[in-house]
Amino acid sequence: MGSSESKPAEPEDLAPKPAAPVQKQELDKPWRSFKWDNISELKRSLEKFTPSDPNVKDIKILVAGQIGAGKSSFINSINNAFQGRITSAALVNSSSCGKSFTTKLKGYRIRKGKVTLPFVFRDIMGLEPDVLAGSQTEDIINALFGHVKDGYEFKTNPLTHKDQHYTSDPSLSEQAFCLVYVIAADTFQLADDKLIDKLKIIRQRISDGGIPQVIVMTKVDECTLVKNDLRKIYYSKKIKEKMQMCSDKVGVPMNNIFPVKNYHDEIDTEDDIDVLILKALEQIVNLADDRLIENSDI
Repeated sequence: MGSSESKPAEPEDLAPKPAAPVQKQELDKPWRSFKWDNISELKRSLEKFTPSDPNVKDIKILVAGQIGAGKSSFINSINNAFQGRITSAALVNSSSCGKSFTTKLKGYRIRKGKVTLPFVFRDIMGLEPDVLAGSQTEDIINALFGHVKDGYEFKTNPLTHKDQHYTSDPSLSEQAFCLVYVIAADTFQLADDKLIDKLKIIRQRISDGGIPQVIVMTKVDECTLVKNDLRKIYYSKKIKEKMQMCSDKVGVPMNNIFPVKNYHDEIDTEDDIDVLILKALEQIVNLADDRLIENSDI
């Protein structure tokens, strides 16, 4: 018989449980070296840039990505950095209708004051998971190789050689020399596998043609650490993990992935936003020019 002083065992489900350890989101040191005071040097270098082939006046860059990821905003943000003010050459959809605001292929020039810089960004309809929704993978591939003229309106069926917007034998100047995927940090992990498959198909096809690819990861300020201080971007464990996820799923190496914050509700430009945008642009332009040199040697 038990002692009168003995107590019944405490039920296991009512026993106090140790609190789960809180994961640290700020790393002790930045995982990528970055010069925040490098904005003037970046601007000068990009403003002086000229394509390596004298027969090519402008470096063309195609911008693709999820609907709502910020393709048009990224183009505007580049222009803002050089103009020193908020611009809106590429129209941005402020609604949340889930449909791409861009329906036609259009090229946007980047300017410094009234001077046109030798970069042209070609914006296309946003990618959707469904096979017959959003921009067609064939249209994107054809646009990269210069077969699609500006003004082409994306349709259910991809462009064919019989269409008036199709260029059968594009010149070097009509081709794009880099593909930029714009991917939103806050939604990419939820992206449909069908959308990822589209990106992989495009990557495989253009990799065979030697076209480099860069990922621009937008909406990084959805991370609380970065929202409070943009300079914490390379201290953020969450941002690094999201970039690694993009690299693993799409196949683009980490050194070609750049987290940025697009201009959204700001009414003046900010150096910390600009320097991230310009660093991404520098890599895009250099890779595109490398590809131009290779094409010129063929």
